[in-house]
Amino acid sequence: MNPPLLDYVLGLADDALISAQRMSWWISRSPQLEEDVAMANIGLDQLGQARSLLAYAGQLEGSGRTEDHLAYFRDERDFRNVKLVERDQRDFGVAMARLLIFSAWQVELYAALARSTDPTLAGVAGKAVKEVAYHLDHARHWVVRLGDGTDESHARMQAALDAEWPWMAELFDGSHVAAELVADGVAVDPATLRDAVLTRVESVVAEATLTVPQVSPAVGGGRRGLHTEAMGYLLAEMQHLTRSHPEAAW
Repeated sequence: MNPPLLDYVLGLADDALISAQRMSWWISRSPQLEEDVAMANIGLDQLGQARSLLAYAGQLEGSGRTEDHLAYFRDERDFRNVKLVERDQRDFGVAMARLLIFSAWQVELYAALARSTDPTLAGVAGKAVKEVAYHLDHARHWVVRLGDGTDESHARMQAALDAEWPWMAELFDGSHVAAELVADGVAVDPATLRDAVLTRVESVVAEATLTVPQVSPAVGGGRRGLHTEAMGYLLAEMQHLTRSHPEAAW
């Protein structure tokens, strides 16, 4: 087992898994029928990424746990996702602001990981980078449409961006990534993605006639298993059925 690599893979997997769970909430609740389908497809893309990465994490761990075990039978403190993806997003503007930030980061991350010396990570990233490019374009469309729309939609989109911006900083925290993984070309130092991600996001903010928020970063810790209150509720909903019937075959 390679604990640093396992921890790195779990972080990427949990980011995608928890974001997919949040995206699924919008099915039947989106502002228009076509958007229900779009949100569902984005969530399914993220779930596919999570499954591939969790399956790899199970192989690295070597204790027989499958992707399902890792998704449904870990407790809150065992999850390694950033706090950005776990918080409630029942406001559509918040959902789009978050998707803009998260997908811009994933585009840069997966583009770099596609060149990883780890063949499994390179393979997952090579497929995922095409998916998240669509996610980013979808988010851009909505942020611009709402930001450059009516006075009300502009104000609400700005408020959503203000709410999500502080949580972006954790995406660039490389303290959880082992230096040897970066040196060996296996992993990507998140700090190296910051400028490219900000350039992508800020260009959309300008196009939407919005203002880049001037806010202090939120307290991180998600990579160490320290989560917001929302995470417990999310996991209770996501894991309830499987934990209630752990031996069931569907």
